[in-house]
Amino acid sequence: MAHSTIMFLTTFLLFFSSLAFAKTHYHDFVVQATKVTRLCKTRSSITVNGQLPGPTLEVNNGDSLVIKVVNKAQYNVTIHWHGVRQIRTAWADGPEFITQCPIRPGGSYTYRFMISGQEGTLWWHAHSSWLRATVYGAIVIRPKEGDSYPFAKPNRESVIVLGEWWNANPIDVIRQATRTGGAPNVSDAYTINGQPGDLYSCSKKDTFIVPMGSGETNLIRVINAALNQQLFFTIAGHKLTVVGADASYVKPFTTSVLMLGPGQTTDVLIKGDQPPRQYYIAARAYASAQGAPFDNTTTTAILNYKTTATSAASNSNPIMPSLPPFNDTKTATAFTTSFKSPGKTLVPTTIDENLFITAGLGINQCPKNANSNTCQAPNGTRFTASMNNVSFVLPSNYSLLQAHHHAIPGVFTTDFPAKPPVKFDYTGNVSRSLWQPVRGTKVYKLKYGARVQVVLQGTSIFTAENHPIHLHGYDFYVVAEGFGNFDPKSDTAKFNLVDPPLRNTVSLPVKGWAVIRFVADNPGTWIMHCHLDVHIGWGLAMVFVVDNGVGQLETLEQPPEDLPVC
Repeated sequence: MAHSTIMFLTTFLLFFSSLAFAKTHYHDFVVQATKVTRLCKTRSSITVNGQLPGPTLEVNNGDSLVIKVVNKAQYNVTIHWHGVRQIRTAWADGPEFITQCPIRPGGSYTYRFMISGQEGTLWWHAHSSWLRATVYGAIVIRPKEGDSYPFAKPNRESVIVLGEWWNANPIDVIRQATRTGGAPNVSDAYTINGQPGDLYSCSKKDTFIVPMGSGETNLIRVINAALNQQLFFTIAGHKLTVVGADASYVKPFTTSVLMLGPGQTTDVLIKGDQPPRQYYIAARAYASAQGAPFDNTTTTAILNYKTTATSAASNSNPIMPSLPPFNDTKTATAFTTSFKSPGKTLVPTTIDENLFITAGLGINQCPKNANSNTCQAPNGTRFTASMNNVSFVLPSNYSLLQAHHHAIPGVFTTDFPAKPPVKFDYTGNVSRSLWQPVRGTKVYKLKYGARVQVVLQGTSIFTAENHPIHLHGYDFYVVAEGFGNFDPKSDTAKFNLVDPPLRNTVSLPVKGWAVIRFVADNPGTWIMHCHLDVHIGWGLAMVFVVDNGVGQLETLEQPPEDLPVC
């Protein structure tokens, strides 16, 4: 047999075997009101299938998902599959009015997409108002059948989803803030897998327990699903070896504490190498905004060594870890700057599109005749937020993807600025004249295949804080981060163009900057926004519109027949 024929057969068999192992997973998600009791109170919460958190989706790299979402709640809803690349399937991405109109009460929509080239942990959540306070769940992506982890196979795996709980209805909380123009009330508790844990009233008996065996290795997948708060996370007495983040492997490093912004995931290995007893798993706020109120409580779960069931040690209180101070930016930075890819990466080194985007809060002056009850931010103003001084406004009659795909005029403009309209001392004292942004539905157009660099610059307008910035439809390389104002002359030398980490959500440091790079190889309309939900509602977002390339494999699929109408 000729060499070329053998090569062809080998390639064909490899391709066929990968297809043979790939599965399609079918799920029904029913979004509904469910009675939930937490912190001594019972209230009606919006859930998926009556569960909080919702169902965990377990798949292998290469598998496909078909998920029918039926909306039996009284609110509009969409579901976003956070971090899933959605190559050519932007219709399934889920952000309300960006890639689809919402699923109305009584309606349904089937999301169809493939997991391609991603392994590790992602998650899903509502992308509509504040519904994701209770509508969220994990996505566990294992290697393809026959492939293995790039580390020794763990003895067990556990998923830990960090959340945030309000005694009030979260939709009422944000509606009140929208009416008053002030900041919304902070949460009443943080949760681990839906449970606040031992340190809160009426919560002890439902504290989540993670089993551990002496000598075992446990792969723990940590997800920050909190609505508005970065969180420190730790396990008493145990070192955490970080092996993955945002469904990409990383060069392993060991730490005693994680810091995750909302939207971020971190996979860690822990060894059962401590005396067998119970140890607290704990999380609490990393609160970087000076003077801003925050929920200062601590959520716990218990790491329980299985051999302790009958021992005296199991009757004693679990060991409590120490967590960093709430404003410990030094610890947060030491953690976020430890990430590297396992080897040399394909980070773009030639750049076609270089954007400089400021991100931060602002205020709107109230109209002269406005009721003072609607102007409850400081000095009789209303809070707002912006990127490059544009406060993003969602369309309401069409989604941006429909408007782009069908060339519907008047829905958006393509004049999002590639740099701030005015240069200023971003992290210093900012002139009051720069505090008020302009409102608009402005997008930035990218050609298919464009190599893009975005310098994200935090600002200290009103208050500086750490912003978790999430880009839909893409993973990006984080090539550098730092404090102060980005200086291309001196800071470019700090770029890691060898093994930067691949992420979908970057922590933009308080009074600092971060630089990301990606190749625009996925056509569609992709929102980049702060994952603190209060900030996205205020307008801390922008959208990239990526054109089709050449041929079917570089072209957006046609819209599905059941795509919701506005």
